[in-house]
Amino acid sequence: MAVTTRTRKSARRRQLEAAINYPIDWLEERSGLIGGLRYFLFRKVPGDTNWFHTLGSATLTAFLVQALTGVILAMYYQPDATVNPATGTSAAYGSIQHITNDLTLGWLVRGMHKWGASVFIILLFFHMARVFLFGAYKYPRELNWIIGVTLLVFGMLEGFTGYLLPWDQTAYWATVVGINLNGTAPILGPFLADFLRGGAEIGGDTLSRFYSLHMLLLPGAIFALIGLHLYLVIRLGVTSPPWSREAAGTDWNEKPSENGRSGLTQPSGRSAWRRNGADT
Repeated sequence: MAVTTRTRKSARRRQLEAAINYPIDWLEERSGLIGGLRYFLFRKVPGDTNWFHTLGSATLTAFLVQALTGVILAMYYQPDATVNPATGTSAAYGSIQHITNDLTLGWLVRGMHKWGASVFIILLFFHMARVFLFGAYKYPRELNWIIGVTLLVFGMLEGFTGYLLPWDQTAYWATVVGINLNGTAPILGPFLADFLRGGAEIGGDTLSRFYSLHMLLLPGAIFALIGLHLYLVIRLGVTSPPWSREAAGTDWNEKPSENGRSGLTQPSGRSAWRRNGADT
């Protein structure tokens, strides 16, 4: 009797597991996403990694928080510089006050987005400092370093374009200073200043332009670069600290193809090339 009960329980357990695994197997068979996610989460890393290596993940988390809070704020924000005669304030500034004072936890979401921008930039600098000091920018990770520098530039542009959106006195005059600084650049400076202003002076067109850059163009570019950045991290692996026995930049070993070339112009990797005895 006990054996029969255990058999029934095991059969129900197998049925339950099969029901749970069916949609996962269906998705994996048609996309391969589950295997890719498993490889991303459970890949091998050097045994001497430390907390400094978590700065990249912290920066990514800060950006995701910015994206989430930004989407929530965009549901209530109005990029309109038109002054309301009844209140004497612009629609943009009025929507900011509405978010802060009237919406449930609106002050918290706006505060997270406002101060999270500074946290994101600070973590970007810390992460790049760690990469530089650990020598993680060396061969074959030069492209990933260039992508990281581009992400830093786009992140600072995000902060600059978002600073104008409250459309108060501080945001207005800070943007005037920023645009005038850009306008002093040689050759392209005046064209860049006109592009940012959307005209001869800062006004409603400037606010709409900054809002589109802040909400559409720059976040899309940052998401794309982060995806490429993570792909290269997974492909090339994590760099050991400088005090490790394996010096930074020497652990890349890609098996050369049949014709002896690993890329369109670059022969097989230098470390693999040496190990194959080509420099003897």
